[in-house]
Amino acid sequence: QVQLVESGGGLVQPGGSLRLSCAASGIMTGRATMAWYRQVALKERELVALSTNGGGTNYADSVRGRFTISRDDAQSRVFLDMRNLKPEDTANYYCNVDYWLNGRLQRYWGQGTQVTVSS
Repeated sequence: QVQLVESGGGLVQPGGSLRLSCAASGIMTGRATMAWYRQVALKERELVALSTNGGGTNYADSVRGRFTISRDDAQSRVFLDMRNLKPEDTANYYCNVDYWLNGRLQRYWGQGTQVTVSS
């Protein structure tokens, strides 16, 4: 059974930093694309950053240059380092893992961790 557990969210002042972590169990992440999404109430979930198993990364325009995604496949973890946080970064952040198994896309989500940027 695949399980993703996020941690590291919280309340931070504008301009501050946070590090989100996601621990995956039941899956070897070395072949997976791992990503962070975020969602604000009544809005669609949006991609924040992703990391492919080939070492590629991609970021939403709104966070590029401020957020960094990294991964440790030996520990089955993915991280999101966020700096220079802005009030508009306030959201519930979700860890995502995608991988192909027998020709089918397997997609898994964590339960989310809340990030609030406010003075």
